[in-house]
This record gives sequence, C-alpha cells and structure tokens, in this order.
Amino acid sequence: MRSLLASAAISFAFTLFLTPLFIRLFQRLRWGQVIRTPEDPVNPSHGAKRGTPTMGGIVFILGTITGYVAGSFAGGTPPTGSGLLVLWMMVGLGAIGFVDDFMKVRQQRSLGLSGWRKILGQVLVAVPFGVLALNFPNEVGETPASPFISLVRDIPALSFMALGAVVGWIIYLIWVSFLSVAWSNAANLTDGLDGLATGAGIFSVGMYSLVTFWQFQQRCTSPELVTAYQSACYTTRDPMDLTIVAASFVGALVGFLWWNAPKAKIFMGDTGSMAMGGVVAAISILSRTEILAIVIAGIFIIAPGSVLLQRYYFKATGGKRLFLMSPFHHHLEMRGWPEITIVVRMWIIAGMLAISGVGLFYVTWLAVL
Repeated sequence: MRSLLASAAISFAFTLFLTPLFIRLFQRLRWGQVIRTPEDPVNPSHGAKRGTPTMGGIVFILGTITGYVAGSFAGGTPPTGSGLLVLWMMVGLGAIGFVDDFMKVRQQRSLGLSGWRKILGQVLVAVPFGVLALNFPNEVGETPASPFISLVRDIPALSFMALGAVVGWIIYLIWVSFLSVAWSNAANLTDGLDGLATGAGIFSVGMYSLVTFWQFQQRCTSPELVTAYQSACYTTRDPMDLTIVAASFVGALVGFLWWNAPKAKIFMGDTGSMAMGGVVAAISILSRTEILAIVIAGIFIIAPGSVLLQRYYFKATGGKRLFLMSPFHHHLEMRGWPEITIVVRMWIIAGMLAISGVGLFYVTWLAVL
C-alpha cells in the first residue's frame, strides 16, 4: 500500500510542478501546435491555439515512470514484469506519437505520419509486448497475459491455442495488435479539446486501478483468501503492480490536467494520446478484462465511433452527413456548445461509463460465488 500511495503522489508532484519547465523548454524548441488554418473551420477560436506547446505527453510519461519506479522501491515492492510491460506499451506507442508530432511541427502541417505507417509502428510495439506477456511464468505457472479472450476473467471457450500452437500464437498476436492499434487511435481521436482526453484517461485508468486492486485482494494465490471465495478468485499475475502503475499514470495525468485544462497551456499531442491508449490496452490485456474495457474506457469509443458512422452514412446516403462534423465533440462545437461545456459533460460520461464498468465487474464476481 505504501508503494501505491507513494507512486501516485510522486507522479502527481512531478507533473504538477515540472510541467511549467517543460512548457518553457518546448516554447524554446518551437514545439508549438499546428492548426489547419488560422481560422479553424470547426471553431474560429481554435486559431488562438496555434503555437501552444505540444508533445506534453512527454511530461506525464516521464512522471509515470518516475513515480512508478521511485514509489515501488520506496514501498519495498520492486517492479514486476507486468508493470514493465505496461510501461513498454506506454513508452513505445508514445514514441510513435512523438514522431508524428515532430513531423507536424517541423513541417508546419497538420499531417504527420501516414495512417499505415502509424499502424505499422503500433504493431511493432504490440508484437514484442504480446510475445513477452505470454512467457516467463512465475512459480505457480502464471504468465502476465493469457491465451484467452477475457471479459472479467478468461473465457475458457475462447482459447487461441485451441487451434494449435502456431495458429494460436498468430491469432493471439493479431488480437493484441488489434487492441493496441484500436485503443491508441481511439484515444488520439478523443484528444480534440483542451483537457478532454486527460480527464477521460483519469476516470478510465483510475477505475482500472480499482479493478486490479480487487483482483489483488481476491487472487487465487493469496493465503488469506477464505474458502468461500475460492470459486471467484482471479488468476491475474501481479495485480498489485498493475494497480501501482495505473495509480502512477493517473497521478501524472491529474498533475498534467492542472496545465492542460481549458484554456490549455500545453497539449498532450499524439505523444500523450497514443501513450494513454497503450496504457488502457496493456492493463486490459494483463488484467484479463479486454472486453470489459469497452465499458470502463467507453468514452474513448465515442470519437472513433462517430467517425465511422459519419463515413458509412455518407456513403450509404450518397453524400448526406449524420453529424455536422466528426469526431462527435466537433459536431457539438459546430452546434454552438462552448468548449468547456463539452469537456465537462464528456468527463461526466467518462465517469459514468467507468463506474458502470467497475459495477459490472463486481456483479460478475458476486454471480460466481
């Protein structure tokens, strides 16, 4: 518990007090946000955001790593393979986002990496994660990930290895890559207004810390687990370490939000949004809750969902639009909603979805008893 509290506090302090230093550094490096035109078609006020320091994801990535490592050792619980795998996804996908951001800033265009190059980079991060996560069992044979699709725990009927080792590994890695690409791009599309993605990440990953902490309390290997609860125990490996890294990430986001809230002094950029999606993907895989993540982190599905609906509706109707503009938060802007109203109401939705996901998780635990 000391590691948990220390990690969250250290990462929070890191981003809260050091972000102004990074803002000045990024201004000196001319890492300013690129807006499509001086008068943005979504909202003319967006033109005023031109030049605001971007790539702020660097700050909370460093804050998370600092808090996690320092807090873990301060509390006497050294990092585990599961926690390091979450950091791998966060840093790896954040690096892809950094390349994208850097290209935009250097070329002074709103287009960075092409879509397929971005996906290729995301897959190159996800595959090593998947391979490592299904190896290195602990003393009771538990690996960080499992070869099953999971809701709140592994679904025995949905085993990748039922098709044989070779085919099973291939499908498993495709599944891990799909989740990584989907969540990182979903978070990227959600990051369209000041503080929107940051607040959404706080609710989603924050609720995931409750899920993994409960798994720690009810883990099958716990000597303190009462006999009556054995039937509902969890086989998640290193659940406490997942809780610590989630708390570190949330602490870093809360400190960053102080400077990222409307009117933002710094943007997270693709560096931050892709790192955030990587954390959601990694924790959902390692906690055996990939499908449950659709509810807990459901706020990140609204933006890409609206983009897909807009595209297919446009094709099906011969040019008609379902929304004034996609993603959905830009539709609301064009309807005249103030930016701060959209952001706060999206935070409320994020909180409702995240709490609903935790509630579903707990109800399924009760149902197994």
